[in-house]
Amino acid sequence: MPDIWVDTYVFEVLMRDLSGHDRKASAFLVYLFFWTRTAAAGRRSARASLRQIAEGTGLSKSAVQSALKVLQRRKLLRAERRSRTAVPEYFLYRPWAGRRAG
Repeated sequence: MPDIWVDTYVFEVLMRDLSGHDRKASAFLVYLFFWTRTAAAGRRSARASLRQIAEGTGLSKSAVQSALKVLQRRKLLRAERRSRTAVPEYFLYRPWAGRRAG
């Protein structure tokens, strides 16, 4: 399995913020799930069903649904569907990436 590079911000700030402030460690796990499928893979988006996310994170589907709501509310993730029953395409955001001090 290849190594995956993750922004330091994700572990130093986002993990504490989602797990401590929002009390949603599940949101952090779902964020990492999508990180491996988007940013780390050089892609803008990834498609995944609730079942796939649940299996990939070890969370229940209801915990995944709750985590997705938190991530969307925090504007860290956006979901698009082609139709009501289609598997969503998720876009992961890194709002801190443009604000780094040089």
